[in-house]
Amino acid sequence: MAQQAIKFTIKQDGTVLEEVSGVVGNDCMKITESIEKSLGTSVYIEPKPEFYQTNTTENVTLQHNQN
Repeated sequence: MAQQAIKFTIKQDGTVLEEVSGVVGNDCMKITESIEKSLGTSVYIEPKPEFYQTNTTENVTLQHNQN
């Protein structure tokens, strides 16, 4: 599992940029929900490619023939 991180950049005009990494699908929205409420209204959201991926786990069964 990749390390999850949230990076904040505060610009001189007070604008806060938030970037989430290591998260697949819309889990980033769940992780940052409470923080975003504290920061106020979001002006712009730009999803990364990972946002459109699904968070699935593949179950694989391996069969070995012992002759």
